[in-house]
Amino acid sequence: MVDKKLIVAALGVVVALGAIGPSLAQIFQQAEAHGVQAQLQSRFVRIDDETWSKQSVHTGDTLTVSGKFVSLVQRDLRGWYTVYGDSPNAGNRWEIVARDPPGNVIDIPGNAIIPYTLTIKALEPAVYHMHTQLNIASIGPGLGPGQTIVVTGEPIIKPIPWTNVAYQSIIIGVAYVVTFATRPWQVI
Repeated sequence: MVDKKLIVAALGVVVALGAIGPSLAQIFQQAEAHGVQAQLQSRFVRIDDETWSKQSVHTGDTLTVSGKFVSLVQRDLRGWYTVYGDSPNAGNRWEIVARDPPGNVIDIPGNAIIPYTLTIKALEPAVYHMHTQLNIASIGPGLGPGQTIVVTGEPIIKPIPWTNVAYQSIIIGVAYVVTFATRPWQVI
């Protein structure tokens, strides 16, 4: 038969670890970053020669950013590119006027160099630190080196597209009807 002192000691250890275990886990927690992917694709695609046409614009004016996407891997990738701007205000308002290569989604062949040009219009005054942002499917976003852009002038307020809002509301309403019509009612 197992010694009673051994059972009591083992039970005491289990209770003690249960009581102080969470505190120890908090002290010795591991640094994990699931979902944090900024700059991750630098192993896959690098943004080179990022050049901004202007450093200061007035609202309504356009500026152009150009550069190259350099694939660092042999497999083909798919992604989309835009601009990212951080500023002290919450607006960060820019409108994309033109893209080259055109379209929202681009294919990046393995080991290829893809030149790009993005023309944007400033809609809100602020001091922005702008970057080219490349989002690669199943990998995540990454940023180019960036440039500080000063935008002056009155904000340009775009009208709310109420027809789009109404259309999306109808689609959501239909989805709710289908969901509740096909779900058996349960008494809670």
